[in-house]
Formats: sequence, C-alpha cells, structure tokens
Amino acid sequence: MIMNNICKTTIEDLFIINSKSIQDDRGLFIRFFCAKELHKIYQNNEILQINFSKTIKKGTIRGMHFQFPPKSEVKMVRCIKGSVYDVAIDLRKNSKTFLKWHGEILTPENLNMIYIPKGFAHGFQTLEENSELLYLHTEYYNPNFEGGIKYNDPKININWPLEVTQISDKDNNYKYINNDFIGLEL
Repeated sequence: MIMNNICKTTIEDLFIINSKSIQDDRGLFIRFFCAKELHKIYQNNEILQINFSKTIKKGTIRGMHFQFPPKSEVKMVRCIKGSVYDVAIDLRKNSKTFLKWHGEILTPENLNMIYIPKGFAHGFQTLEENSELLYLHTEYYNPNFEGGIKYNDPKININWPLEVTQISDKDNNYKYINNDFIGLEL
C-alpha cells in the first residue's frame, strides 16, 4: 500500500509530505494526492483549482503571494521538473511563529510536497533551468483578495540560496511589512 509520510516543520500546521513510491524496471508510481490519507491535516478542504508553472531561468523568484480572508487558501505544491527552494511565511495573527518562514528544496527525485495552510505567504526560487511546479488550491484565485510581501523583506530575512536573476515587476513592487501589520485573522 502506498502511503505518504507527513512530516512536521518548525512552524505549526506547515507540513512536508513525502510520497512513497513503487518502483520497478518501468519506472515509478506515486500517489500525488489522497484526501483520505491527508485528512488529519487537510480536513476535507476541497481542491478547487490546480495550477502549473514553468520557470525558465535559474535563480528566478516567484512570490511571496497570499490571499486575504475570506478567500484564504490551503496550497499544496510539488516540483515535477527541475528543483526549487520553496518558502512559506506564517502571516497568521496571534500565531506563535508569526512572520517566521520555512524553506524546503522540492525536486521530482525527493518526492516531497509542501502543505501550506491558510494564512501563509508562498513563493519559490528556481535552482535549475526549466523548473515546473503543480499547485493544488482550496480557493479560486481572486484578484480582489490578492496580497504579497516583498521577497527580500528585512523583517522576514529569507536566506535565498542563489542570487536573484529574475523577478516580475509585480513581485518586486510588493511593499515591505510595516510596524502596523498585525497579521491575517482567519
């Protein structure tokens, strides 16, 4: 039976899901998602949208994105080609880990997927050319509830592994967090 290992991170409710594989001379098989297996963390949230991204240039950053309540979303992200340094920031008001971040290398070979709960910002940096990701979302994208944090915000201080080679104008123009930011109330 194929089972996923659910691994805790230093941030409450943020998990790494390590998929087990069945391998033979043809290749391998993994279960990408199973609501029954992930019920403990997933809690019957419905997948409403699945997105794909391909990022061509190594060192590119996409992020840090989130959606404001009531359109906050659970997001599960898996790298299917190349490799990325995937980052989630806890933006939950009154969280013990408010404004703390966790980074994880995702590759097709390590079979890891990051589970990002509501109230987190998310982004990644490509570690290889032509890196591809699949994202499962529990909410539809809504531009009226879209938010973002600048990737190099000094209050967060993410240690990106590579020099930034490319970032969209939109992502680069997000503001730094100011002292009035109290977090997202879910």
